[in-house]
Amino acid sequence: MDAFVTRKKRKHSPDQNTSDDEPTEVKLAILSSLHPEFPHEALLDILLAHDGAVTAASASLSMPGPRQSLLSTKKPSLPSAVGHQASLRSFASIPQSQDPSSASAPSPKKARLLSRKGATLHLFDPVDVADHTPCSIIHNFLPSDLANDLLHEMLLESETFGKITFKLFDNVVTSPHTSSFYVGTYDEMQAQKYEYLYNGARIDDVRKITPQLDRVKPFVQQAVNREIQLRIRTRYPGGRKLQYQSSGPWSPNAAFVNCYNGPTESVGWHADQLTYLGPRAVIGSLSLGVAREFRVRRIVPKDDDNDKTTTDDDAAGQISIHLPHNSLLVMHAEMQEEWKHSVAPQQTIDPHPIAGNRRINVTYRDYKPHLHPRLTPRCKCGIPTVLRVAARRKNENRGRYFWMCHAGYVPSKEGCSFFQWARFDDDGVPIWETDGGKTVEEGKKDERKA
Repeated sequence: MDAFVTRKKRKHSPDQNTSDDEPTEVKLAILSSLHPEFPHEALLDILLAHDGAVTAASASLSMPGPRQSLLSTKKPSLPSAVGHQASLRSFASIPQSQDPSSASAPSPKKARLLSRKGATLHLFDPVDVADHTPCSIIHNFLPSDLANDLLHEMLLESETFGKITFKLFDNVVTSPHTSSFYVGTYDEMQAQKYEYLYNGARIDDVRKITPQLDRVKPFVQQAVNREIQLRIRTRYPGGRKLQYQSSGPWSPNAAFVNCYNGPTESVGWHADQLTYLGPRAVIGSLSLGVAREFRVRRIVPKDDDNDKTTTDDDAAGQISIHLPHNSLLVMHAEMQEEWKHSVAPQQTIDPHPIAGNRRINVTYRDYKPHLHPRLTPRCKCGIPTVLRVAARRKNENRGRYFWMCHAGYVPSKEGCSFFQWARFDDDGVPIWETDGGKTVEEGKKDERKA
């Protein structure tokens, strides 16, 4: 695990009390003087597990269970390959009745974010992932034969995958990995090719769902719905769903399949497009083949509209979730609006016996019929608009959704200033406006505020 700080340590008495404001290296120096037998990385792990409390961390290090776990655990060499890390829970000594992951917990407590600016916190344990990210993970998700059958099928399919081209900051760029899109029927294939837009462009490579993708879909659907209800019950305020989150069952009807061939193929920081998924979307992401790092970071907005500095994208640090073969990651309802995610390039990877250097990622998605392109607003360009959320500034508009022109993402096309606030009921079903969008000047003004 990366150290959070690099400056020179200050000397402190081992028994001196420290406040939460003390730098991390001071706390580590005190722990190191009290427990010199532990490596620096292990001390950092346990300090994080106790929210930076030196006294509690020291007491836990003296307990037989966590002590033996730390002394016997080999730390991974990151980010070159995926290794093993003992769960943070084993260091925190939380009674089961107080563990927020317990399904019987009556009043869930929001876990404190353990990542820090400029650092990456690596998580391997499913409960740690659920505690500190907007995700949950299930290892060894499918029966091994079924996982291997799907992997073989997708490896063959991936030989004909292509790269997506789109415009970013007036430059035409190509995705650093290959992908394809799968739907259930021929009619859905035609609709996706000619009616739906992604990054301002239509997708030419739309395919009918394969036998193994279709076979795996009910497994994913059942698991995701179970994880949604568990998260609502144990981690959301009052045990209630989030505003705009659908109250109905999650029912996947499409799948994006990505192939990462080798350690350098990746995808940069982004949030998945909400246009056809709606607010508070949930996505089921199945990983097959080579294990890779899936990194997440919280969106940290500017303080106010007068702040001219750019948003500090790394203000909350990064969290790396390690995705081994046959693992299902559920991106929950707070993910796309409040966090960004990426697949980081790595120096080396551990080859998979079937996939070699390739990772196959199947993201099952629930496209909403009430957000079909024929229903969503269109700007003067005639192009269906894209749904986004205001998240860059701490003002009265943060968390509001809006529609904007998508032409600016299309190579050879210029975007216009169309802008319209979006309205939804509590379940995320749109309440359609009839004003036709804002004028040019109104659109520019509201877009700046968003």
